[in-house]
Amino acid sequence: GQDAISNAKAVAKPGVFLAAIAQDYAFGRDGVAAYKEAAEKLGAKMIHEEYCPMAQTDHTSSVQRIIDALKDKPGEKYVFVVWAGKNPPIEQMAVMKVEKYGIKITTGGNILPVLKATLPLLKAYESLKGMTGGAYYYYELPKNPVNDWFVKEHTARFKEPPDFFTCGGFAAAMAALKAFEKAQSTDTEKLITTMEGMEFMTPKGRMYFRNIDHQAMQSMYIFRLEARPDREWAVPVLVREVSPEEGMPPVLVKR
Repeated sequence: GQDAISNAKAVAKPGVFLAAIAQDYAFGRDGVAAYKEAAEKLGAKMIHEEYCPMAQTDHTSSVQRIIDALKDKPGEKYVFVVWAGKNPPIEQMAVMKVEKYGIKITTGGNILPVLKATLPLLKAYESLKGMTGGAYYYYELPKNPVNDWFVKEHTARFKEPPDFFTCGGFAAAMAALKAFEKAQSTDTEKLITTMEGMEFMTPKGRMYFRNIDHQAMQSMYIFRLEARPDREWAVPVLVREVSPEEGMPPVLVKR
């Protein structure tokens, strides 16, 4: 969906060759499929997909197959990492020096604990410096009054900035409140009618529900990672915002 489109827009264009690595289950395969579709629409070519068993901890052979697939291709080359479990392959790719073959690593934005774990890798390995991708949310990326309040209030209450799951929950709450106020009712059918096409503000700025499939259209953020002396985690720095209209996914399910 919108995650895949923003990640593709970070690197994909004509002349770019791609590989992907993910765990071998629905999230991994669906993530790669969505990314491939978005990237190839932008002119890039996906030439290798690597799916790792869930229990795999040594990714040497997987990374080597990616290197073999990409190393002789001309121009820009990226490996996209789709990973939500333990033992991600990024450090192994860095250890195997994929940059020697002109291969760069790209991945989606992540939660703060993962960004903390990424910082020492970012400092240690040349291939990870400036790593780019697309993010759903990082608390410093959106610039709007709602996010300013959200970050300030969350930090005051919990002594740390909000993470992207918190942002998602808060956005859902803001949507529900707007719908109740607009419908002046808690009746399910009235709320459905009210929410179709409804715009509402969130920490990410304006969102709206697409009429045809009820997806929440929203901004996404292309970033690059930096190490900063005042942070305990790798910092996603904004490259550019992808508007809800630019990042709109195709309609796959109609009512």
